[in-house]
Order: sequence, then structure tokens, then C-alpha cells
Amino acid sequence: MFGFDRLYAGSAEDREAITGCTVIIFDGGARASVDIRGASPGTREVALLSPDKQMDRIDAILLTGGSAFGLASGTGVVKFLSERRMGYKTPWKIVPIVPGAVVFDLNVGSAEVYPDETMGYAACEAAMRGEFLRGSHGAGTGVTVGKWGGIECAMKSGQGVATTEFKGLNVTAFAVVNAVGDIVDSGGKVIAGARKEGRFLATGNGITERLAAAPILGTNTTLVALVTNAKLSKSDMNRVAQRGHDALARKIVPVHTSYDGDAVFAATFAEIDAPLDLVAALAVDATEKAIEDAVRSAKSLGGFPSFSDINS
Repeated sequence: MFGFDRLYAGSAEDREAITGCTVIIFDGGARASVDIRGASPGTREVALLSPDKQMDRIDAILLTGGSAFGLASGTGVVKFLSERRMGYKTPWKIVPIVPGAVVFDLNVGSAEVYPDETMGYAACEAAMRGEFLRGSHGAGTGVTVGKWGGIECAMKSGQGVATTEFKGLNVTAFAVVNAVGDIVDSGGKVIAGARKEGRFLATGNGITERLAAAPILGTNTTLVALVTNAKLSKSDMNRVAQRGHDALARKIVPVHTSYDGDAVFAATFAEIDAPLDLVAALAVDATEKAIEDAVRSAKSLGGFPSFSDINS
């Protein structure tokens, strides 16, 4: 699935509480790194992804709603993988390595219900069944965009996926888009964002008017997980993660603000030779498409209009 035999992705959610989580599983493990640009991240197990750290493999990536509370769903992922003996082998126990990051969705549905161990486990079961749902599902259940105009002006977003390929080299991007900024198409036109009285609030491509507003700190974040089959080092994968942020800068206006916790993970099965810059270019392309897919495939939820609503 997604161009890889050993990649599984799935999600679980609570439609009433409007929150959920998404899990990406690497059967046999993958080499990975991460690059975090947002000023307000919420994460687990990301320090070990630094190029200078010894650990050179992960077993899954968790993307979850619920802010810091949602990190509890990682326990369910670890339990699921441990039961199947998937993880880093020590003399005493197989330890699943599951880095992850959160988005803030407590201002959309219930602030008292969030992804937990049970939901994390259920997302793994869905992943192994090949059930990845685009749009307002999983970690994308409670996400919104355009909050620079205030939560009352936001639009519904979701989770998206896209794959790019070149002569056997594959890069797949998973994106959960929960931005303070607007989402624009390749021509710079806003397709989802702050909206009021039937129109988008932004009147041009500049960001000055957007930055004049003051959203609540730490209530936004775009998460991306890139997966490839290129034979690249952990340090190179860190470079791929860095380049993934190029796509965020092209699609989200503004991005990497004090109000966002933007993070890009990059993982590889290390199967075929490929130059770093080609992999990075494919990663940027896939990420742009996944971000746009996240808003185009979203459906209205929690009273927030979606792309399909305003284009029906």
C-alpha cells in the first residue's frame, strides 16, 4: 500500500468528541529523523531521531489529536507492536520505538475527551487492515485552518496523503493540517482558511494582515510524515525532513509561527540507491499535494465549513 510492501497506515477517532489519532507502521523498522520548525510542538520520542543519537530505527510514527493528553495513545501503539514482537531487540525485551507528535483540537470538540491507549491500539488494527481514511478522520478529525482570523472564522481541514515516484524511487507524504494560516493552491489562491460572511478574509497574497491578528498560542500545528525507499543515512533523512518544510512554506500562509508546532518526520526503508536532492524534491512535491489533499477531502464537522461546502 502507498507503494511500499512494509508500510501500513490507519486511524481511529471519536466523532462526537471530534478527535482521533493516526498511526504509520513500518514492518521491520525504518531509519528516520525529524525537523521541527513550529515554536509550540508537542512530541514523544523525538530526541532519539536527532542525527547524533545512536538509535537508527523506528517501528511507527504516531500523529494524534488531543494536545499533550493525546500522547497517551502512543502507549496503545507500543502495546500493539510489542504483542507482535515488532521493535528494537534487547536481551530482555523487544522495545517498539514510536516517535510522535500532537495537534491541538481541544477547541473544536470536547476538551475532556482525547486519544488514549485504546484508540492508539485501534488505529494500529485499522492500519494492518489497510484502512487509511483521508479527510476528517484520525488525527485530522478535529483539525482546522485559518485561525488567524479567530476560531469562529476557521474552516475544517483533515489528513491527506500523496505519493510521488521516479524510476522505482517512491516518496509518500502523510499530512495532518491544523494551521493558523490559510492554505493556498499553486497559484497562491486561498482554497481554505479564515472566512467570514461568505468570503475569505485575506485580500491578497501578503501576510501582513494575517499577522496583525493574535491567535491563541499553541493551538495549531501541521504534522507531516514522509516515507521513502531510498538508501539514505540518518543524517540525510534529517535533510529530507528539513526540505519537507519547503512545502509547508509554499502551501500555508503564514507558517512556522509562534502559534504552530509544525513538524516533519522522514523515514526510509533504505532499499534503493538515490541521490539526496532527488529524494528531497520528490518529498516536497508529495508534501504539497498531501497538504492540499487534507483540505480538499475534509468534510464539515463541529460547525466548521469545509472545502467541499464552499465549492458545491
